[in-house]
Amino acid sequence: MALSDGVPQSRLAALLAQSRQQDPEVDICLYEMPSSIQIKGLEEDLYDVGLTQIAHQGEGLVAVPVWQDPLVVALPARHQLLAYRQIPLEEIARHPLVLCEPQVCEGFWHQLQPVLKPIESQLIVAERVPTLDLMMALVAAGYGLGFSSLARIAELNNPDVVTRPLEGDTTMLTTYLVRREVEPSEQLLRFIDRVMHVSHDVAAPNVSDLVPAQVQEIRS
Repeated sequence: MALSDGVPQSRLAALLAQSRQQDPEVDICLYEMPSSIQIKGLEEDLYDVGLTQIAHQGEGLVAVPVWQDPLVVALPARHQLLAYRQIPLEEIARHPLVLCEPQVCEGFWHQLQPVLKPIESQLIVAERVPTLDLMMALVAAGYGLGFSSLARIAELNNPDVVTRPLEGDTTMLTTYLVRREVEPSEQLLRFIDRVMHVSHDVAAPNVSDLVPAQVQEIRS
């Protein structure tokens, strides 16, 4: 299985645990890579299946949406924009951003671009980072604001980072299962079925769950 753009650890762990229990004779090998390399590997039959955030795939591949998670803004725990329960997009343009490297997080960047397009010319990009871990560290240190899915930020559980939705925005970041457009084996069919259902077995986080205790006290 080829992974790109990051996958929520809780879902991946649940998927692998179910696979070990239900198909113990099937070995699952995981590989992380940029989306462009993933697509090439799937086309060349190097991998059986992939998880990515890119909808448009190469020739002979099919992409099926399997998971959706709300897009949120990540802010330092004492940031002035915490006065907003939902952050207006024009306020984002007034603050430095810590954004992912488009070549590394290609699918995520592809889904984020339409959201930021109205303020594209005004963006202040302080840093470009290859991983969510580094983005969260820089956001916590006050370098700027970041973007990710609520599910992935929740798993990092950084007490110095708070999330907020964008005002009037209901963008859901979609993860796609990608495979060759051929008749899958029985083992792969069972695996795909588990991928489709694992999101129902893992509880989605709530934005308020990521607000540090001292911030919640101030709000109340």
